[in-house]
Amino acid sequence: QVQLVESGGGLVQAGGSLRLSCAASGRTFSSYAMGWFRQAPGKEREIVAGIMWSGSSSYCADSVKGRFTISRDNAKNTVYLQMNSLKPEDTAVYYCAASSVTRYYSSSPNVYQYWGQGTQVTVSS
Repeated sequence: QVQLVESGGGLVQAGGSLRLSCAASGRTFSSYAMGWFRQAPGKEREIVAGIMWSGSSSYCADSVKGRFTISRDNAKNTVYLQMNSLKPEDTAVYYCAASSVTRYYSSSPNVYQYWGQGTQVTVSS
């Protein structure tokens, strides 16, 4: 069982930056693929970024490519999402997710068994 706790969300002006953190419990964190998803009001949950268990390969959605970076520190059981050049359309609740069925990343939320409670990111224009 893995418990995930996100932090770092908040209100920021367009063009600003935030760094989200996701702290995981459990001794097997390093074996999980991790992902960040977001959900805006009235929209479906969508992948933002994913990273494989070792951190050696990662993925970012086209909408955030070049602005967001996902990383992980397995020694600290933490995954990060660095968000730069934020836009109003990035406003959403951001969720951290962990998958025990794959060590690689996936864009499908169905692959992830464990989810955090979410953290709100609001970007004002």
